[in-house]
Amino acid sequence: MIITTTEYVPGYEVIEILGIVKGSTARTRHVGKDILASLRNLVGGEVVEYTKLIGEAREQALDRMIEEAKRLGADAVIGVRFGTTQIMQGVAEILAYGTAVRLKKKE
Repeated sequence: MIITTTEYVPGYEVIEILGIVKGSTARTRHVGKDILASLRNLVGGEVVEYTKLIGEAREQALDRMIEEAKRLGADAVIGVRFGTTQIMQGVAEILAYGTAVRLKKKE
């Protein structure tokens, strides 16, 4: 499965658009990680606990998007984007979306 943020795949042509595919996850913070993050906030620098949490959420959303594309019989997902929304205090949704397509190698 080819995943790209571009609207095309070099060396291939889109022969069929299967539709928009998406994957999402909603994550909440952990009290223990909040305490560590608060302490880091005092001295500055990256809050690695949150960086890891968001990274894992992005990967899960991407995996779910890819699974949806596979169910449609896609060869690729083009125009992939990520979005995030705060659902409520301490809970964020990460969304991955793009266009599932079938490809043909250019001759």
